[in-house]
Amino acid sequence: MLPILTPETIHRANSQFWEQMLGMSLAPDPTNQPRHSESTSLMGVCELNGAWVGSIQVWLTPGLALAATAAMLMQPAQAVQPDDILDAVKEIANMIAGTIKSALPRPTTMAVPHAELTTPQATLPPNALAVRFLHATGEILVCVLPSTTHECITAPPVAAAPSSLSGTMAAPWQTHAHALA
Repeated sequence: MLPILTPETIHRANSQFWEQMLGMSLAPDPTNQPRHSESTSLMGVCELNGAWVGSIQVWLTPGLALAATAAMLMQPAQAVQPDDILDAVKEIANMIAGTIKSALPRPTTMAVPHAELTTPQATLPPNALAVRFLHATGEILVCVLPSTTHECITAPPVAAAPSSLSGTMAAPWQTHAHALA
């Protein structure tokens, strides 16, 4: 039997991380549409293999990534370094993906997450499950992509100086949220 993941699965995984680990509250975007139109984002990816194969990706705007990193490190945003942000994005992807993984068939293993500064794709594959969340500092898009689609979403890194990670922006994603069956 194949898993059926719903937006609620992602809501629970996302809120568990943000509320319990960082004391931050993010609201699901009822329109599931981007609020801003900047062209770069921070992406954390966890590849999964086994009974379920695919990836779980989190795309954060730099403002939200900076706020989350500062909260994780318990220091002011001005003290956060670009490498700290990438490490935090990896940890955010790891925590959210780990919770989502628990709803997938077993055995499924998860690789060590990676993170990069990248340009989001304009659209996601139709069988991707994607949910956007909003915070005063930015947005996060959580995507669950089965193996038939995960190669379609990964974009090449943007050539940017590490100092650009601390800017503010949001990504121009257009999502298709469908239950995976």
